[in-house]
Amino acid sequence: MRLLLVEDNATLADAVSRSLSKLDYAVDVLNEGDSADEVLASQTYDLIILDLTLPKMDGLEVLRNLRRRGSDCPVLILTARTEVQQRVAGLDLGADDYLTKPFALEELEARVRAMLRRRSGEARSAVMCHGVLSFDTQSRSCWIEGRDIDLTPRERSLLEVLLRRVGKVVSKEQIAESIFSFDDEASLSSIEIYVHRLRKKLSHPNVTIRTVRGLGYLLDVQ
Repeated sequence: MRLLLVEDNATLADAVSRSLSKLDYAVDVLNEGDSADEVLASQTYDLIILDLTLPKMDGLEVLRNLRRRGSDCPVLILTARTEVQQRVAGLDLGADDYLTKPFALEELEARVRAMLRRRSGEARSAVMCHGVLSFDTQSRSCWIEGRDIDLTPRERSLLEVLLRRVGKVVSKEQIAESIFSFDDEASLSSIEIYVHRLRKKLSHPNVTIRTVRGLGYLLDVQ
């Protein structure tokens, strides 16, 4: 899952980015409103964490432009503003949740997980189950018929992308957008390596990652 964090406080941005990266999210960090607006006009994210008080463009304007372009990407607002009017303004512009500074990183993580579950239709449970394969999006655990599968963070992210589109072809470009951040040194060819490793670890007659030549990969679970 790829997240965008827009926060001009470098210390806070680093702490939040590190916290979310440990949960296997690919996190892009920007510290100015106009930069965020430009990136959001051309790139897609699974969730946006947006500060309101930003240099060069206010966070509310970034949010307003995002919704004007028709994006339904979930937005979690972070702000030191405690006035009711500011919270109402953000929610009325299309924000999905609101967290006032200072906050506990554990609460931020929980809100992010909940928002992503709601977006994917998994509001009641953090566990994705398809046939013999189960994946816990909170603990990041994976198992097949009760057998734990030891995966690296990047392999877990790849599996989650495929599971969320199980039975459908996922292109390399879609995978890259979901599991790589700005700072990652990665190429589309490296995805082949991750898929190969994931196939070996998931080895089971009822779990198949198919290569659809020229299109991408398809996860088939029975």
